[in-house]
Amino acid sequence: QVQLVESGGGLVQAGGSLKLSCAASGITFSINAMGWFRQAPGKEREFVAAISRSGDMTNYVDSVKGRFSISRDNAKNTVYLQMNALKPEDTATYYCATDRTFYQIQTRPKYWGKGTLVIVSS
Repeated sequence: QVQLVESGGGLVQAGGSLKLSCAASGITFSINAMGWFRQAPGKEREFVAAISRSGDMTNYVDSVKGRFSISRDNAKNTVYLQMNALKPEDTATYYCATDRTFYQIQTRPKYWGKGTLVIVSS
């Protein structure tokens, strides 16, 4: 079955950086779009970033543009989220997701990981 396992979360001070990883199995990774979502306490889950199957297209929520960068390594079946200049409002559980299309990954992806917690202290 499809498994997505996130790692790399933790506690960081405002202005710092973290790099999240998501290892996928049970799918043909290279033909799936990948994405990251987040859910802060008391808030709805929101889209953060997406990358197409080949990596030639990316998209970000406005609040992270210029600070976050999504990338993928198809040889390692892994997608990454480099997060720089972190702010306290970035505190959330970050979820990896996958689906077949670049459109679907940004709206209602089919498969989800269990999440990794990022806490940004002020």
